[in-house]
Amino acid sequence: MRTVYLNGAYLPENEANISIFDRGFLFADGVYEVTTVVDGKLIGFEGHIQRLQRSLDELSFGHKIDREELLGIHRELVSLNGIDQGMIYLQITRGNPGDRDFAFPPADTPVTMVLFTQEKQVVGTSVEANGLKIISVEDLRWGRRDIKTVQLLYPSLAKMEAKARGADDAWLLQDGFVTEGTSNNAYIVNGGKIITRDLSKDILHGITRKSVLDCARLLQMEVEERPFTLKEAYGADEAFVTSASGFTNPVVEIDGKTIGTGKPGPVGDKLRQLYLEENRKAAL
Repeated sequence: MRTVYLNGAYLPENEANISIFDRGFLFADGVYEVTTVVDGKLIGFEGHIQRLQRSLDELSFGHKIDREELLGIHRELVSLNGIDQGMIYLQITRGNPGDRDFAFPPADTPVTMVLFTQEKQVVGTSVEANGLKIISVEDLRWGRRDIKTVQLLYPSLAKMEAKARGADDAWLLQDGFVTEGTSNNAYIVNGGKIITRDLSKDILHGITRKSVLDCARLLQMEVEERPFTLKEAYGADEAFVTSASGFTNPVVEIDGKTIGTGKPGPVGDKLRQLYLEENRKAAL
């Protein structure tokens, strides 16, 4: 049985309880991060913690992250649960005001903080070898996608639609342009040029995205940050997605149309290799 963390205590997962009045439960009033574990170490921890604080600030939580405390909790959970490959999920909600009210609770209301581990193979996966088949759906999420909130119902619906249509995942469309995937950033490659949507409130500012684009520049690959259309994606030489748990995963089919050769492409493969190499060196 997993050991989880809840508000200062390490507990067996079946003993961790949260009030029915917690605003994360009632209003999805919370933010989260997922940090990947490779070889028992944390990948990209600093970026995730910085983004977590930004999300809290954007939602006026007034809670300040203690970086050393969180690093210690992450490491303790890895040790207690014997995680070699997998993820650590961290969620902070606005806490329990004692009743349901649309208005925010008093500023001194303690936040609710939960962390738990998930064992998962993240290196040498079948997706890495075979690629993803995706569909396109309209992007009906709220307008602040740059904040990593727990409002994940629409991405979940999109993923389920993809599965119902025999695909693995979905890319989301706004005004005819791809925003991102349900839980990842989206890219196409044409003539050796990597194209991905520029940062704005329309997409999540991916920690893995930043690291992968840094790798692309180290490899002297050309990067163009702009919106791209579904038509461009259909005709791309290659496509891929990035995420904390998937690193760089190839996309081989979109809406039933084969992308490139129908196999994982060389650009995404090179980026994945360098990403893992660089981030293993920096792992905590």
